[in-house]
Amino acid sequence: MANIASATKKIFAKFGGRFVVRGGRGEAAVGPKRQHNVVLEFASYEQAVACFHSPDYQDAVRYLKKGCDVDIVICEGYEGAQPA
Repeated sequence: MANIASATKKIFAKFGGRFVVRGGRGEAAVGPKRQHNVVLEFASYEQAVACFHSPDYQDAVRYLKKGCDVDIVICEGYEGAQPA
């Protein structure tokens, strides 16, 4: 996979994903700090799961794991009350 960023961007778009965080400054308040953090938002939990399990993304995950530590968490969104 020559350009992983370009490839994953296309995969995420196919499933309606959008970047909320893509790199930038960060501080690990608890737990290990990663060099690069990405947060994506999908219209539904099901779309996020489908994207992750797609053959194209699984190819990308195998490629990513060869060169870095990867943590992937899929969680349901929250639409409730926010702190004032």
